[in-house]
Amino acid sequence: MKEDFLKYQAQTGPSPLGVEVSHAKGSYIYDTSGKKYLDFVAGVSANTLGHSHPRVVKAVQEQAASYMHVMVYGEYIQKPAVAFTKLLAKQLPESLKTTYLVNSGTEAIEGAMKLAKRATGRGQLIAAKHAYHGNTQGSMSLMDFEERKQAFRPLLPGISFIEFNNKADLQKITTETAGVILETIQGGAGFIEPENDYLKKVKQRCEEVGALLILDEIQPGFGRTGKLFGFMNYGITPDILVMGKGMAGGMPVGAFTASHDTMALLKESPKMGHITTFGGHPVIAAAALTTLKELTESDLMALTLKKEKLFRSLLVHPLIKEMRGKGLMLAMITEKPEIANFIVVEAMKKGLILFWLLFESKAVRITPPLTISNEEIEKGCNIILELLNAWNNHNVN
Repeated sequence: MKEDFLKYQAQTGPSPLGVEVSHAKGSYIYDTSGKKYLDFVAGVSANTLGHSHPRVVKAVQEQAASYMHVMVYGEYIQKPAVAFTKLLAKQLPESLKTTYLVNSGTEAIEGAMKLAKRATGRGQLIAAKHAYHGNTQGSMSLMDFEERKQAFRPLLPGISFIEFNNKADLQKITTETAGVILETIQGGAGFIEPENDYLKKVKQRCEEVGALLILDEIQPGFGRTGKLFGFMNYGITPDILVMGKGMAGGMPVGAFTASHDTMALLKESPKMGHITTFGGHPVIAAAALTTLKELTESDLMALTLKKEKLFRSLLVHPLIKEMRGKGLMLAMITEKPEIANFIVVEAMKKGLILFWLLFESKAVRITPPLTISNEEIEKGCNIILELLNAWNNHNVN
């Protein structure tokens, strides 16, 4: 199987982890040899409710047995999509009322970029340095990392960059700016939170010049920070909200939400301003609806903050320089990149799944399912501490 995997399936890097998956349940992934791995990554923040959550599995099975794809997005009335978008609207501020369902986070970013241009009649977009919003050409254009961009140029023109948490840079937002696109918490840069009311200041500047604030909640969203969306921790509301990853219990999905009037601009001049065949797919919408119900009907979001405290109390070691992030969106910052790499690779051998971050090479990603138990947290953290001690002992000797 591994030979076929490497030969027939396109790869994203030279050294894939190569676990041959048999099945997954709860906080564990099992390989074909019977070994189980405690999952501290959750499919890179996608498996909000863990693996094979019974309610999500049941919703998917029932909807698949009823009907799957029937028509391109926005033409037929399909109950799972309507029910999901209605329930989502009830959880959001009044100005975020109408949701466009798409297939991935990066497509949602593309739609949000187009909507900002359509709403303002302007062409300039502003993003943050060290941001990551996806890997299609439009989303990649928002990434200020030339090493990753240069092979694919030319990309979109009219994009400028500001430094996250830098108040002085806000003057770069002008009357020519259509939208400012920010991650509520910067992901690939190392799970960096906004400081000193930064997001409020960005929103104020956008209002002053008539630009729209677009917040990318693809990673913080759906309960990971203790609130349904990260922006709810910082006292502001975006003009356009982008989501994905943890939205549908592990199914591929994305969406962007705005006011009803703003979203209506995509219906005409031109018609079909954004169009997608599989967006709002009924099986995936059923999974998203069930995930949202589970989050809003349980105490999982509140427990996320208690679990964060447990992680922070356990992961104390001289080689850990900082624990960044909020809730169960955590980055363990080590002394140097070699340590982070050692921890990720060696933890896999001991049955613990960790992962890297895109830009911060000293970071170890810790984004487990929200359903993870305290006992599982303790088990995984003990493995991490054991490996940090092993690194110390190896380098001392």
